[in-house]
Amino acid sequence: MKNPHSFIDEARVSVTSGNGGDGIVAFRREKFVARGGPNGGDGGRGGDVVLLADRNLNTLSELRYRKEIRAPDGKRGGTQGKTGAAGERVEVRLPIGSLVHDAALPDGTPALVDLTREGQRFVAARGGKGGLGNARFKTSTRQAPDFALPGKPGETRELRLSLKLLADVGLIGFPNAGKSTLLRRISAAKPKVASYPFTTITPSLGVVEHEHRRFVVADIPGLIEGASSGAGLGHRFLRHVERARVLVHLLDVGAMLLEGRDLLVDYAAIRAELERYRPELLSRREIVVLNKVDLVGDREQLRSLLAGLHERGIAAKCISGATGEGSAALVRCMLDAVDSAVEEERASEAAENDERSRQAES
Repeated sequence: MKNPHSFIDEARVSVTSGNGGDGIVAFRREKFVARGGPNGGDGGRGGDVVLLADRNLNTLSELRYRKEIRAPDGKRGGTQGKTGAAGERVEVRLPIGSLVHDAALPDGTPALVDLTREGQRFVAARGGKGGLGNARFKTSTRQAPDFALPGKPGETRELRLSLKLLADVGLIGFPNAGKSTLLRRISAAKPKVASYPFTTITPSLGVVEHEHRRFVVADIPGLIEGASSGAGLGHRFLRHVERARVLVHLLDVGAMLLEGRDLLVDYAAIRAELERYRPELLSRREIVVLNKVDLVGDREQLRSLLAGLHERGIAAKCISGATGEGSAALVRCMLDAVDSAVEEERASEAAENDERSRQAES
């Protein structure tokens, strides 16, 4: 039996808004009032189904067993021109980074909404309008209308939800490269750590604080050769790499010493998987890290590896997630890279806005 609190990054749900309440036919009948006239009220509007981005959530598990969401109907109108009560709005909270697709449309169709900001709202199903009561139809020539309109039906939609975690930094690398240990070292997150492959089977987020600044780091489950085609944990978690502004690629020095692994080959293999999945990921800012350097007795081996990376134009950092060696300098480097990425994004957005303005003027 699966843990009901396990990481869920995909879900399907049916949302139905409320029907509008019916307008009614009624006439004013009071003692000593010679001409009462129509006074049937309008029906109330049906309730909306609204999706709301909530930073306190990080999975779609709330929808694991909630396959249908329905908002209440509006109430029918009343006498004396009273409008029926509107159906209550139903809010469905989703983690930031949720993509909402119309399940009736083919794959590849743009999302209805990408919930990327805290408190962002999207009306997934709008409630039906209330029907008009007979008081609305009184005219100088039609003094006693004996009809009213029914409420409009609500909307029903099948939605396909997927989650791409939002993080400033994504930790990538082969299984057991030490990503979870590093995240525990530099943040308050407590991902599972053990000495066997695929210890991490769900992405973890940690908030790192440095010099009164904060940024978010995601521990992406270990990738292997063929991940882009579904091998290992497959491309299911590769999607979470897309959101990261900076990629920190961990290479396991321990695997080199104990298993004779060629870390340059490992590095190329992971890069190849990123390229197969989404080529533009290769242009993302990257920090290469040699982890578990505390296991190296002969630092000449380390220098040789650093030289091999340098020949490829890569200036690698040396750390030990277990002892903390080099972690403070790495955090500083992460923050600098994030700042540079944000500046580039702002410059790109400004250029796009200027271009739109020029096109509008012309």
